[in-house]
Order: sequence, then structure tokens, then C-alpha cells
Amino acid sequence: MRFTETKLKGAFVIEREPSIDFRGNFARVFCADELKKQGLNFQMVQSNISFTAKKETIRGMHYQVEGGEEDKIVTCLKGRILDVIIDLRRDSETFSRYLMFELFESDNKMLYVPRGFAHGFLTLEDNCQVLYFVSNFYNPTQERRIRWNDPFFNIKWPIENPIISEKDASCQDFKA
Repeated sequence: MRFTETKLKGAFVIEREPSIDFRGNFARVFCADELKKQGLNFQMVQSNISFTAKKETIRGMHYQVEGGEEDKIVTCLKGRILDVIIDLRRDSETFSRYLMFELFESDNKMLYVPRGFAHGFLTLEDNCQVLYFVSNFYNPTQERRIRWNDPFFNIKWPIENPIISEKDASCQDFKA
């Protein structure tokens, strides 16, 4: 596994290094020792998978508070997504900045999203499947949301009218 830190400190792109032969390939998707070598004390307690049928769907931007904060490792198993993270750590030099990463089923890339970040994605193809490894148990009372087009963050999505849940669309403006 190769780790490349992003411009948002603590967030990494992780590249799987598959072994390839005539049968196909094999790659490690999680290794606590390799994460620890990068200074990431990630302890997975839950793994989740999402399926999104239609392209141009946004899921997010979600984050957790009050003891529910979580680190995530995210990868696209099927299809192609535009993964987006926002740094919400108030003491960070990059507070309120966001980054976008295209992830797709054959790119061998994952995204490490540290606690204190919001996360979401836009599907760029139909029938996308996304796998998450998570460091904390989900508690709906600790989940918060940022509207996909909140003017405070001004995310430059490559779409004007996404498919979005009513819950995600109805978020109030973020208060810095």
C-alpha cells in the first residue's frame, strides 16, 4: 500500500498494490500495521457499503460530532464517483477547504478521511458501489450534514441539478 498525503493535512490517498497474474489480481485493502507506519491509528469497528443506482446522485456531505467522530477509508468497488472531503477542524490551517478525488473500480485507490472532516460523493456513472471502513459505531444523533451547495464552502460540483435525498437537500446553511 502506498500513502500520499493530500493538501488537507491528515487526509491520504492510499493506493493498493495488486499482485497480478494470469488468474487476475489480489490486493490488500486494509492493514493496521501499514496505517500505523503512516502515523494513522485507525481501528476499524464497522464496515459499510452503499449502492447508488443513478449517476448524478450526491450522497453527503456528512460528518459526526460529540464523540461520534470517525476516521473513514473509502473506495469505489463498482462504477465511478467524485469523492469530496471538507476540513471542519476549526484549529486547522485548511479549515473549510475541500478536495475532490475521482475514484473508480479499477484505479486501486482509496481515500483516508480523518475525523473532523465532512465526506460525500457524486456518482459519475449508474450503479455505483462504495465501501467504507469506519473507526466508530454509527449513531444517528451524532450525525450532521452540510448541504451540497452551501455557499460557505462553495464546492465546485460538475453538476447543477443532482439527485439528492430530501434530508440532504434540506440542511441549513453552515455556521462557521
